[in-house]
Parts: sequence; C-alpha cells; structure tokens
Amino acid sequence: LPGRKVLIVYAHQEPKSLNGSLKTVAVEELRKQGCSVTVSDLYAMQFEPRATRNDIVGCLHNSEEFNYGVETWEAYKRGDLSSDVIEEQKKVQEADLLIFQFPLYWFSMPAIMKGWMDRVLVQGFAHEYPNCYDSGLLKNKLSLFSFTTGSSREMYAKGGINDDIRYLLWPMQHGIMHFCGVKVLAPHICFAPEYVSEEERKEMLIAWARRLKTLWQEEPIDCSPEWYFK
Repeated sequence: LPGRKVLIVYAHQEPKSLNGSLKTVAVEELRKQGCSVTVSDLYAMQFEPRATRNDIVGCLHNSEEFNYGVETWEAYKRGDLSSDVIEEQKKVQEADLLIFQFPLYWFSMPAIMKGWMDRVLVQGFAHEYPNCYDSGLLKNKLSLFSFTTGSSREMYAKGGINDDIRYLLWPMQHGIMHFCGVKVLAPHICFAPEYVSEEERKEMLIAWARRLKTLWQEEPIDCSPEWYFK
C-alpha cells in the first residue's frame, strides 16, 4: 500500500532463475501498489556471511577472549558495527515487510542468507532478553519466506519421504523471525520448479503476483508449535 516499505533479501546466483523471476515479480507488483521496495541481492553484493572480529570497528570490549555475541552487542550500542551490517540494519529498521527469497538448501536457507541473519540481527538491535518473541525489538514488522524446493510437494507432505515442510520452517520462522518479534505470513513455496514444464513455471509466477495483490490483507500465522507440528 502507498507508503509501505518492503525489503527483499534475495539469495540466488542467477538472475534468470525462477528465484530471480519471483524477486522481480515482487518488486514490480509491490511498486505498482505504491510501496517502496529495496532489494538486498546477497550474491551480487558479495555479502560476507561469516561472523568475525571484522564486524566490530575499533577496540574490543574484551580483548582477552573474543565472544561474538557480546562484542557485536556492545559495538551496536556504541555505533561501532561494520558499515555493511549497519547498512542492512537500516534497511530492516525502515521496512514494514521483509521478504526472504531463496532456494531451499539442505532443509534450510543458503549459507549467504543464514550469514545475513547471523550478522544483521544482533542483540540490542533485533532482540534483547527478555525482549524476544512477542516482545522482540522488531515487533510491528511482517515477514514472509518465499522459496523453491528440489523435491515435489508429495515428498514434503506428512508421511512423505521428507515429511511435512512445516517442520523446516520452525527454525527459520519461529527461531529467527518470531524470536525478534517479527510477525510471520504464510510461506510461499514453489515446489520442484526444475521438474515442471515452462507453462507450470509461468503459473508459479502468476500465482505469486496474485497473492501479492492482497498480501496486506493477510493475517499472520499463529506463532505456536501447533502451526508447525500439529
């Protein structure tokens, strides 16, 4: 909706991929609605996924023994995180909606996107005990995981060879987003695009565009174990 801000965190190496097309469809559809859309194209940015000493500018809080969590928390309070992290935190801070667009790797997100989570969502910025889950510091934001799979829908059904795909969403949606207070919209999953016809891939893009048209009317999922494991 006009004035709404969206950040798309996108992890795919090939712009012509289905993930690339899904990202482009989201940018076009949301801009058409009057939203302002920012894309963090992690591979194109050569985003650093590793959580290291380099994420802290200047002196360490404790130079005797390096503790990444403590050091980034202290650096956040001092304004001493590395510029690439600060840049991403600004985008998150401004966004009403975060869309994560990626291919599923080993039941999870690609390393470059996991590294984005590890480095950007630091204590003090995204959470600060007891301010986590419903009182996480990023409350009033929405998120949505949009991804492609290698296996078919049947293989990801309850009792299928991979079992229910919702199980995999628990660490991503609950352990990261909900932990930081972010509300979670139902995931958008394109099953096995490599094994379907060109026609069906076009259908997938049309379905995503259609969903985006009414996205702001959607209710977030119930953030409880029941949603994932019932």
